[in-house]
Amino acid sequence: MKNNAVEKILKEVLRRIKPNKEERQKILGLAEKIKSNLKKELEKANLTAEIRVEGSVAKDTWLSENPDIDIFVRFSTDFPKERFRTDLLQLAKRATKGAKHIERFAEHPYLEAIVNAVRVNIVPCYASKPKQWKSATDRTPYHTDYVKKLLNEQLCDEIRLLKKFMQGIGVYGAEIKIGGFSGYLCELLTINYGNFRKVLENFAKWKKGLVIDLEKYYEGRETDLNLMFKEPLIVVDPVDESRNVAAAVRKEHLYEFIAASRQFLKNPSIKYFYPPETVPLSREKLIQNIRERGTTLTFLKIGCIEAVPDILWGQIYKSQRSLRKLFKQYEFKLVRDAVWSDEKKSIIMIFEFESGKLPSLKKHSGPPLAKTAECQKFLSKHINSKERFSGPYIEDGRWIVEIRRKYPDVTELLREKLRNGGKNAGMASLIAEGIKREFKIYLNEEIVDFYVSNEDFAKFLTEYLDGRPKWLR
Repeated sequence: MKNNAVEKILKEVLRRIKPNKEERQKILGLAEKIKSNLKKELEKANLTAEIRVEGSVAKDTWLSENPDIDIFVRFSTDFPKERFRTDLLQLAKRATKGAKHIERFAEHPYLEAIVNAVRVNIVPCYASKPKQWKSATDRTPYHTDYVKKLLNEQLCDEIRLLKKFMQGIGVYGAEIKIGGFSGYLCELLTINYGNFRKVLENFAKWKKGLVIDLEKYYEGRETDLNLMFKEPLIVVDPVDESRNVAAAVRKEHLYEFIAASRQFLKNPSIKYFYPPETVPLSREKLIQNIRERGTTLTFLKIGCIEAVPDILWGQIYKSQRSLRKLFKQYEFKLVRDAVWSDEKKSIIMIFEFESGKLPSLKKHSGPPLAKTAECQKFLSKHINSKERFSGPYIEDGRWIVEIRRKYPDVTELLREKLRNGGKNAGMASLIAEGIKREFKIYLNEEIVDFYVSNEDFAKFLTEYLDGRPKWLR
């Protein structure tokens, strides 16, 4: 019965995500038109390059709901990389005249253009030979060629199902903001296991140290493999044995995929592919929820400096990690944390503590009595210290002193450490600039006014407070 339920769900999902004839004609026609425009612009600029459609459109693994067209412009290896911005980006803008343009940056600049509501990425790269890459994007044409030779219509459909499942549970996308599974990784997993269901069945039986090596580069070379890769999931790139295709997958997303695979196979539901829309808590329910938790929810509202999303999110996460270390250093017990940004005006970092206030008194252990010199140094420092409450006294064979805690209130700690941007507290440069632009601390229900004014943040905070993945609700 369960098998029938799974098959019924997969059939319905595939009906929604598999492009029909008209959708194919539209996307492939648009890709060819932009290729033609690029060719003309290259000729006008007296530049020579190969223009290729790559990614899911080239491999026919794209979803009709959100097609992306990736067009790569392959230059000879002696073409100066600095001209990718000065020449290629301008040329790409002319080839997509009238579109909305966004300059993006991976290892080097590329252009995102919204053409007829379709996202088109125009990416420069080099026609490098394998193992002689000049940039990370040089591998992409080889990825396309490798995957295409192994695909048939059935496998393409199975890949679509895996991509949609990962989208639905929130683990799809290799960009830094998400840190999930890339489209290429989904393709390799499906090719390796044969179909969508077998991918889930194998991950449901997860054991540490899963290695997928389609080309058997490391067969009999386990020592080399262990020296080369340290991630929990290793998928050796078939076109580059030194690269783990799964390196960008954050551990929490890997584990969420494992858990979701188990639950779907046990209790299949279409909500894994199409999760329910989050309905924000009402103002009253939000306040009630926060008060019932009995914790200290600390919201840092920081001005956002507009930047390439991968760079911005990299700096947000780096700053988040620095603040975690700061709280640990000053003994504030963190329950959980999260970050949100609209990538334009605001960044909000959420830190939830068991308590935002600690006792003014702190018990500080000194050296054991066996260490004579260290004991003398400890006594000299603390016996008449202004920070001393009590002691020094001996307990269990070592000196102890009770001293005044420097920051008993987390708000005081943050105000002091984030003054002038907080670079000394490990804040990344864009976040430091944002702090100088705007920096506010809200405790618990003080966040309510911003919550009701921003629906996207309201959904984010509602999901944070619920805590469950959508597929468990």
